[in-house]
Amino acid sequence: MAKITKLDDIVALCKRRGFIFQSSEIYGGLASCYDYGPLGVELKNNVKRAWWKAVVQMRDDVVGLDCSILMHPLVWKASGHADKFADLVCECRKCNTRSRVDHLKDGPDAGPVAEHTSHVSVGAGGWDLSKKVCPACGAVGQFTEPMAFNLMFQTQMGANVEDAMTVFLRPETAQGIFVNFRNVLDTTRVKIPFGIAQIGKSFRNEVTTKAFIFRTREFEQAELEFFCEPGTDEQWFEHWRHERFNWYLRLGIRKENLRFREHSKDELAHYAKACVDIEYRFPFGSGDWQELEGIANRTDYDLRQHQRGMKTINAWIESGKDLSKVTLAPEAEDYQSGPLSYFDDQKRCRYIPYVIEPSAGIDRSTLAFLVDAYDEEEVRGETRNLLRFHPPLAPIKVAVFPLVNREGMPDIARNIYDDLKRYFNCFYDDKGAIGRRYRRQDEAGTPLCVTVDGQTLQDQTVTVRDRDSMEQVRVSTSQLKDYLRDRLEL
Repeated sequence: MAKITKLDDIVALCKRRGFIFQSSEIYGGLASCYDYGPLGVELKNNVKRAWWKAVVQMRDDVVGLDCSILMHPLVWKASGHADKFADLVCECRKCNTRSRVDHLKDGPDAGPVAEHTSHVSVGAGGWDLSKKVCPACGAVGQFTEPMAFNLMFQTQMGANVEDAMTVFLRPETAQGIFVNFRNVLDTTRVKIPFGIAQIGKSFRNEVTTKAFIFRTREFEQAELEFFCEPGTDEQWFEHWRHERFNWYLRLGIRKENLRFREHSKDELAHYAKACVDIEYRFPFGSGDWQELEGIANRTDYDLRQHQRGMKTINAWIESGKDLSKVTLAPEAEDYQSGPLSYFDDQKRCRYIPYVIEPSAGIDRSTLAFLVDAYDEEEVRGETRNLLRFHPPLAPIKVAVFPLVNREGMPDIARNIYDDLKRYFNCFYDDKGAIGRRYRRQDEAGTPLCVTVDGQTLQDQTVTVRDRDSMEQVRVSTSQLKDYLRDRLEL
């Protein structure tokens, strides 16, 4: 398989074949916002279905939720996002571009006494910006002191100014799960250990976006909060890190393009006991390992914090609903017996569960599956572009063609197409030479093509052509549906 060295190939194919478009493109586009086209929405939905099947449908210990994007402001006070969810940024004094401090790179020729460094000192967090280069204009050392930039989008809820409430677009889906922990316990028969899963939109006002759909301000997350007894958390952490790694392998990602990266103690989030990233080798430049999914041991931090948040509502009202003036209620000595605790009726004890959280970006996963499936090869002196999707992820499962538009072939092909589309996502095409139709489906990632030809009129068999090998076999129309199901692993 050809090695991909540029993201440009993927971006061009996505535009050409209708996978992903720039949002508001006819108005010049909106930075870091993208629309999924006809093939892209099918691919993305298939990624979500595959995740849900593996994490929820095929397990007896996980249930699902779909929570509101807008939540009570105190949710974000209790979770820590209102106070701590920020990037350290600085502004270039020459071009006024803001950049994340941790993304700035040293200039190749920036010496210790360069003339550009007169404004710079060691800033917040011990960052020395004297040799850092502005990614926009190239100026060296021309930065303001680092400052915190909160990543949450704000909006107003309420028609009247006097009773309007400042709310936030959620920066993650996890908090909706935590605040519904008691609701799930009270309305289902789940017992610890169990998980609650959710797929949904999240929003972060990122200072620096990156590489197509890899980092955007609006994105979709697939998160699982797996609740377990303290003391068993390390066992479940190991279980989920390997379960999630193997999920990507089962869906066709090549093992050499995946790896684990353990977080060091000084980079752990404030709530985490341990965290590991599953990284993929994306084609940024000559190949760059980037986070695909994180698996974190969040301990009992979130449920404890929301117990404190529940006791803070009066202080929030008295502050005039100004979140910045609210201090969370102190943690009581008996916090383990609060409303978000769990009573183990077999061990006759009560505790707040620990949580293991696998958190995947659906957009990043979609990009990784696109990158890993992309291939170019020479066929009879021509370059063939194709997407070698694992069959369950392919946007179109089967394409149906009449070889020519005469002798009754289109009618037979239409009847086959109408029958198959009840079971698979199919596509019908009767325009152009058969070779060009095959090539179009190769680029769309369609695993199998069915062609009605002259022999079909004689013995009721059709040609089934494989995308990857281009081999063709004859299959009886009466056996076609079962044959395709076996080949597609459906």
